[in-house]
Amino acid sequence: MTDMPVRPDVPADPPERHGAGGDGVEATADVLYSLMSDFLRQLPRDLSLTASATLATLRRRGPLRITTLAAAQGITQPSMTSIVTSLQKGGMVTRRHDPADARATLIELTDKGLRYVVARREGGVERIGGHIRNLPDAQRQTLLAAFDALCSLEELARERAL
Repeated sequence: MTDMPVRPDVPADPPERHGAGGDGVEATADVLYSLMSDFLRQLPRDLSLTASATLATLRRRGPLRITTLAAAQGITQPSMTSIVTSLQKGGMVTRRHDPADARATLIELTDKGLRYVVARREGGVERIGGHIRNLPDAQRQTLLAAFDALCSLEELARERAL
């Protein structure tokens, strides 16, 4: 067995999880990041994560131009054009003229696309909910008590993503 190469720019171990040093923010952020990554990897891969995120963005924000979608996903406009073309061929989105600018096109979620986004979210919520239900009662209650703080964190993240 060979040792994994060591990269000096990457910490060897995650931050301490039980309050050793600091205010716990970094350790909490590390655990949340790990959970998000794990949960995303567990979702079905019938579409790429970027395509799925694009559909979710359209559900949340309504019809958008390709340039806006590309910026929201952190990709180039040509890459987003390719994703939208594929989603359109699959019946998930449609293109329509932008009433504010006849030269521009808006990308809009279809009923099929909406059903996909809702089903994917429901599946994820069910999976995560199952994990929460499996926590010991005291830990589950502690996590549930943090609900308002988690909602505020979600709101802050969405505001910065716009």
